[in-house]
Amino acid sequence: MKFIFYAFLAYLLYQLIFNLAIPLIRTTRRVRRSFREMNERMNQQMNQGRGEQPTPQQPKQAPAEDYIDFEDIR
Repeated sequence: MKFIFYAFLAYLLYQLIFNLAIPLIRTTRRVRRSFREMNERMNQQMNQGRGEQPTPQQPKQAPAEDYIDFEDIR
C-alpha cells in the first residue's frame, strides 16, 4: 500500500514540475525579455525626440555587377 501511495506522490510531483513549474518559468523569462526590449525601444525613441541622434547606419549597396539598367519601352 505504501508503494502505491509513494508512486502516486511521485506522479503528482512529476506532473507539477513538468506541467506547471517549467512552463511558468519559460513564460516569465519571455515576458521579462519582452518588457526589457520594449523599454529599450522606448528609451531610444525618447532619446531621438530630445534631439540626440543615434549613430547612422550605412545602407547596403548592391555590387556594381548586380545592377541592371533598363529603359521603358512603349
